[in-house]
Amino acid sequence: MVWQYAPELVDSVISGAVGLDRAYETARQKKAQTASAEAQLAKLRAEDPALAARVQEGELTLQGAWAERRARQEEEIRQRRVATQLLCEVLPSLAQARGSNTFALYDPEFAPPGRAVTQAVIEHATTALAEMASVWKERNLP
Repeated sequence: MVWQYAPELVDSVISGAVGLDRAYETARQKKAQTASAEAQLAKLRAEDPALAARVQEGELTLQGAWAERRARQEEEIRQRRVATQLLCEVLPSLAQARGSNTFALYDPEFAPPGRAVTQAVIEHATTALAEMASVWKERNLP
């Protein structure tokens, strides 16, 4: 085990500078670390094969890959929160305007600078609502 997991200690054990028990304990710890690293790499391969490949190519350390994975996950959660807040602010108001005289009362002169409603804006909003309906249906959301 010392020869396999702590070969740097072999000469010291042979010369008597390091006891076999101490070298064996060091080798045992390195074996455990290796097994742990292999398990972490296997998990990374399952969760993010591209990051695992970068580790295997030596471009990233295993710790660096997991840090990047966590950062990506945190950014994804942040983006989901922002998107959810935006939809929760915009859509209920739009839904309330349905069936009212609100659309007929629109006057571009009162629109804030850069925020006027145009045919293009309506077309984009229509596309966005269709995409939203598709996602809701796909995810079976209420």
